[in-house]
Amino acid sequence: MPLIKRGDDIAAIAFTAGKAQGLDFKDYDILVVAQKIVSKAEGKIVNLQTITPSKFAEHIAKSNDKDPRHIEAILNDTARIVRMQGPHLIVETRHGFVCANAGVDRSNVEDEDSVIGLPTNPDESAHRIRSRLRELTDSKIGVIIADTFGRAWRIGQVNVAIGIDGLRPVIDYRGSEDMFGRTLNVTQIAIADELASAAELVMKKSDGTPIALIRGIDYAAGEGSGRQLLRPPEDDLFR
Repeated sequence: MPLIKRGDDIAAIAFTAGKAQGLDFKDYDILVVAQKIVSKAEGKIVNLQTITPSKFAEHIAKSNDKDPRHIEAILNDTARIVRMQGPHLIVETRHGFVCANAGVDRSNVEDEDSVIGLPTNPDESAHRIRSRLRELTDSKIGVIIADTFGRAWRIGQVNVAIGIDGLRPVIDYRGSEDMFGRTLNVTQIAIADELASAAELVMKKSDGTPIALIRGIDYAAGEGSGRQLLRPPEDDLFR
């Protein structure tokens, strides 16, 4: 796929790239799209030269060895700071995600003096891509917009779903029975996150593969939202 720029039609580019590989889109395929190209297409790149850091941003920058303008860009997308220790700045974004640096970073941004943030509304972004794909393919395709998040209780980062359209993101087993007849009380499988994480295995950051197609998965098609995967603060033992 080409480098994505502001205003690009991601669905059309994905469709063309798929056709070039001899790929036909089918009902119940799932397209996993890297957040970074969605943000680029939506103009979420910020030139740091346009930012005047606040005193608070300058204070934080001293402790985590970051550009204070970058810190200000993070704070602009932050609803509240969850943890701040050394170089680590964990925040709750305006979307409700809890992640490092509000998802604002420099990776895969051509301009050295720019950063890129998350899409304003990832679910709406997924809906637009899915609707356009429906026009192009006449197929019922699910769309997941994925980004790489760390986890408080595990080493390493994994892809998670931040925007969803066309599939239900959680399989709820509560009330069903296990193989020995015991009732399941808490089991909910975040299938959208699992699919996003699986797709990451072929979506290499360095080789220009920002989209993966998943086929053959048994999932519940229907209305879905990335917000359904957010744990309410009152149930979150880490906040």
